[in-house]
Amino acid sequence: MRTLGALAALALLAPFAAPVTGGPVSADSFYALKTTTLQGQPAELSQYAGKVALVVNVASQCGLTPQYEGLQKLYDELKDQGFVVLGFPSNDFGGQEPGTAEEIEGFCKKNYGVTFPMFSKLVTKQGPEQSPIYSRLGQTGSLPTWNFAKYVVDKDGNGIQFFNSKIAPDAPELRQAIEAALAR
Repeated sequence: MRTLGALAALALLAPFAAPVTGGPVSADSFYALKTTTLQGQPAELSQYAGKVALVVNVASQCGLTPQYEGLQKLYDELKDQGFVVLGFPSNDFGGQEPGTAEEIEGFCKKNYGVTFPMFSKLVTKQGPEQSPIYSRLGQTGSLPTWNFAKYVVDKDGNGIQFFNSKIAPDAPELRQAIEAALAR
């Protein structure tokens, strides 16, 4: 009887359970990488496998910081279609992300209502300190040269298109790349 009661309780809680990951990923997939959340918790990017991701190196004190608004809007519009924005703070360009994780999180929520996943600060530039995330993304042939560079990553974790910082979140060419990846 106890087992049936436990099973019934689990059945009631099932709708509130954590989402199932996109399944197994290949070792060379972006989604095979691990990182740390902005709150300092370990995070496996495999939880986004099966989704199209827009990976962005972000900064709070940049002239392009208002792009957070467009990123959040894009996330809100497309998240139910299997899309996610992944923000990676970086202090690589002009020292424009000097804050602590708590300061970055507070700034993003207060000023732009950011709810998309944000991760710990990392190095995007090529070299010995470069994050494995940007090492993998750099295999597309492009690395950020400034804050708010964007990569469209397909459902299998392949970086399929790079957009420089000047391409705003509402740019038609970015939207087309995301929609094409979602349609695959």
